[in-house]
Amino acid sequence: MTFRAAVLRTYDGPFTVEDLTLAAAPDDGELLVRIAGCGMCRTDLAVRDSAGRSPLPAVLGHEGAGTVVAAAGADTGVRTGDHVVLSFDSCGRCRGCLRAAPAYCDSFADRNLFGAGPAHPARPAGAGGGTLAPRWFGQSSFAEYAVVPARNAVVVDPALPLALLGPLGCGFLTGAGAILNTFAAGPGDTVAVLGAGAVGLAAVMAATAAGAVTVAVDRDPTRLALAERLGATPLHATPDDLGSLAERVRRLTGGGAQYALDTTASAPLINTALHALRPTGHLALVARLRTALTLEPGALDRGRRISHLCEGDAVPALLIPRLIALWRAGHFPFDQLIRTYPLSEIDTAERDCASGRTVKPVLVPDPD
Repeated sequence: MTFRAAVLRTYDGPFTVEDLTLAAAPDDGELLVRIAGCGMCRTDLAVRDSAGRSPLPAVLGHEGAGTVVAAAGADTGVRTGDHVVLSFDSCGRCRGCLRAAPAYCDSFADRNLFGAGPAHPARPAGAGGGTLAPRWFGQSSFAEYAVVPARNAVVVDPALPLALLGPLGCGFLTGAGAILNTFAAGPGDTVAVLGAGAVGLAAVMAATAAGAVTVAVDRDPTRLALAERLGATPLHATPDDLGSLAERVRRLTGGGAQYALDTTASAPLINTALHALRPTGHLALVARLRTALTLEPGALDRGRRISHLCEGDAVPALLIPRLIALWRAGHFPFDQLIRTYPLSEIDTAERDCASGRTVKPVLVPDPD
């Protein structure tokens, strides 16, 4: 079969929407999915700065949702016609996977980021026969179709707005999972969220749903206004006023936050967040640091701790239905963060994502 996909061929060049050919049927345990929509995540954009570690040319995209066209094998648990949300890849056999922690799969980086996972004969090829990199996050869903492991797919109600559900598989899953899984925050807990992007705002929504008192920190007034509508107390911060930020967070949270989530990878903000914690407080990081992190004196005093989490510590098949249930109840309005773009306008979506103009771009198939 032949289908359209957005291919990134050079680290500094635009995407090109091309015809790809899929010559082989899915293997046992794999699905062929017609993509209804795919979120754009900053991890997709980070490929450009990967120093060649993420191989090109590649079809990126790892927040896909769509309809199963074919299911290979009898034990996938997924049937043709099912609506599915796609999430990250994992082996299902290592100690992390067996402990219900697939985000800490031994082969997570190889399978999802660096193209060194198992070979897939059902990998599409360019129109001229050129080889593409292995599937990105087991999906490569900036495309009209994707071949994915059934393990990565979560079946959802066909009455849901399928094109909008893809970001529940990564970006929204990460922010919400930090609150609901990593922190297990509940009524009366205090949470500080640093950075009001897609992950941070998902954390705000989850914290509000959990009954926590939440402070959102950002320098963009528009993002802060959105965080406030979603239930957080907004706190404007610039590089010039970081010296007072910890005290302002402590004041707004009645003596300090029990939990803090940093989405910025800014060393000064990370130190500020640690100082804003109450004793035994926990700071979680979700963004990869690009430089060494030097902790200020006293940052980890009195039982405070810091950790890096991946994919919201989530089991997607458990958390995605939970988030959908919260959305249906009016407590997780993730659709308010989404703007859709035709696949052919992927470069515009990338610019809007990188500039912050759009919180969460979602690419949908071009009209026939």
